[in-house]
Amino acid sequence: MSWTDERVNLLKQLWGEGKTAAEIAKVLGDGITRNAVIGKAHRLKLSSRLSPIQQNNTSKKVKVEPAAPRLPKSTVKLPEFKGKQLKMVDLKERMCRWPSGDPQDETFSFCGCEGVPGLPYCPEHARLAYQVAARTRTLQAEDFEAQAGAPADFDIKHVSNA
Repeated sequence: MSWTDERVNLLKQLWGEGKTAAEIAKVLGDGITRNAVIGKAHRLKLSSRLSPIQQNNTSKKVKVEPAAPRLPKSTVKLPEFKGKQLKMVDLKERMCRWPSGDPQDETFSFCGCEGVPGLPYCPEHARLAYQVAARTRTLQAEDFEAQAGAPADFDIKHVSNA
């Protein structure tokens, strides 16, 4: 495959008409690929244009009304429970290990109150650490049968590997 003057002129003409690189490659034929067309157009410094994907996105822009500003969730700020504020070396078994402050500061400490059996925290910090999931009900397959149909409604085909 070689780029003759005739092919180059045809490439320039089709490119100027807005044909895609694949369409130009098909017209030129003789083993010229879409990538060869793109490369030659680039070397000839033909005007760059939007890709078909970009053209599709720009032509279908829908004017969207700006969303109403979200109001911050009203959260009640509870006072922070710091406990006994013990250093790590002073913690004993069954003491709350809830950290307080920046670990690189001298004032960094742990709660140190009596912990809940089986947990590393006191009741106050355990409530913070182990919150109940928002969805309290576990979904079952029966919940979706009305939407998807019962298994008897499906055609099951067995494929043998013989």
